[in-house]
Amino acid sequence: MDVGPFLAIQPAPRAVFARLPTHRDRPRFHVRRGGAWHPVTWGQFAHAIRGVARWLIEHDVAPGERVAILGENSVAWAGAALGVQASGAVFVPLYPASTPEQIAYILEHAGVRCVFVIGAEPCARLGRARQTLAHPPDVVDLVASEALLRDAAARDAAAPAAVDARLDAIDLDAPAQLLYTSGTSGPPKGVPLSHRNVGVTGADWLVCNAPLLAEGDRDLLWLPMSHIFGFGELCHGNTLGWESFLAAPSEALDLLPDVAPQVFMSVPAYWEKLARAVQAGGGGPDAVRRVTGGRLRFCLSGGAGLKPEIKHQLHAAGLLIIEGYGLTETSPTLTLNRPDAFRFDSVGKVLPSVELRLADDGEILARGPSVFAGYWKDPAATAAAFTPDGWFATGDVGRFTSDGFLQIIDRKKDILVTSGGKNIPPANLEARFADDPIIERVVVYGDARPYLVAAVWVRPELGLLPGEQARLVAARLDEVNRQLARHETLKRHFIAGAPLGVADGTLTSSFKLRRKAVYERLRAQFEALYEPVRLPDEGG
Repeated sequence: MDVGPFLAIQPAPRAVFARLPTHRDRPRFHVRRGGAWHPVTWGQFAHAIRGVARWLIEHDVAPGERVAILGENSVAWAGAALGVQASGAVFVPLYPASTPEQIAYILEHAGVRCVFVIGAEPCARLGRARQTLAHPPDVVDLVASEALLRDAAARDAAAPAAVDARLDAIDLDAPAQLLYTSGTSGPPKGVPLSHRNVGVTGADWLVCNAPLLAEGDRDLLWLPMSHIFGFGELCHGNTLGWESFLAAPSEALDLLPDVAPQVFMSVPAYWEKLARAVQAGGGGPDAVRRVTGGRLRFCLSGGAGLKPEIKHQLHAAGLLIIEGYGLTETSPTLTLNRPDAFRFDSVGKVLPSVELRLADDGEILARGPSVFAGYWKDPAATAAAFTPDGWFATGDVGRFTSDGFLQIIDRKKDILVTSGGKNIPPANLEARFADDPIIERVVVYGDARPYLVAAVWVRPELGLLPGEQARLVAARLDEVNRQLARHETLKRHFIAGAPLGVADGTLTSSFKLRRKAVYERLRAQFEALYEPVRLPDEGG
């Protein structure tokens, strides 16, 4: 398609408003209730966006102030996020599974003025988080306050100048969103992304993927909008006039044949499940049609690396999976494979607006208008993240092929990225067992795997019998798991025998963990934790 008309950099809400002359009464979303799909029109969506913006203006939320959103995907979530931006404020997404401790940290660190929340259970967690804050933000329940926001939208329809003025006054270099990303240790870091940062990436994305895109396509949107990948899908749908069918993560693959989308974006875990379903159905194009509805044209994998064999398998069956590479700090994409230029052993070629180079040790360095300016209220972390001449250090090690494709070959930073796209610093989890009376050390494992597991060393001086060790360790892990977000929990573990040491290379001379060496030594035991649990035969 010709993407030229969509390349101008502008605040994200404008894409919705620009569609109204032709799309006002057409469906923008389809929401599943009672086993049936119910449409939400472009006009209704725009009404919701402007209602939130008007309400914020009337309650003296100033441009640049931070407004958080907590809840699962919904039209209300999307309307709140774009409404915050239309008011000139900065939206701060909170991951739906965040613990009260994580919520409280972000609310305080970001200086959040107001929180929009969806759902009784998230509201309860938010309430527990607010109790720990000296100056808790205001809370607006998007369901209970629906009538208030609808009334605000009606006032805007009668007198739209206030919202229009705020939207017209937005500086493209001002923050549009403040995202929190896992560090290698310690609390998460705030990443402010400007309207220009994300707009430049969006334009590059359209140019690279144009041969597989079309206006008016149908997408099955399940990716959490609280993550930049899911929010990016929402915004691309706004730009290209898509009909988005909103699905819960647990239902997405089952709904593919019914929805029959042309567009499906997902994390590797879902592509792996889809590949297994295709293989079980015979492995060819007919199986793809049965599993996906038969209209898939644009398939994007992100959040973590997808195994080359999965890409090869699906391509042989007629599905090209496009994959790229980037970070939250780079809005987020740095490289992409293209429909007409791809290598399955790579993460693609550099985007048009991005510069990449490799440091002497192979670390990937990035520069360009899509790279953020620095961490929120953290000058030390900002200084550490950039070279003296202004290149952002990604923490990943790469190499370029002779034909210009980037390959990721290592990671300098201690971050595990699950096959579900969750970024988890293992040191934070391991630190929860520091000074434990039973457990001497825990090593967390799970990069590119569906969940986290752990090796556990018991304090030898206790002289515990194997049965006692197993019972006490399981109880301690259960206790810690109850304090964690779902994706951080340690699903399985084993009790390690031989201790770690300097002599075998698993500890440094200062007794710090050499994580890669531990993984190599115990890889078979770690990987065994992902095998199905075998139950004894009946009567055996």
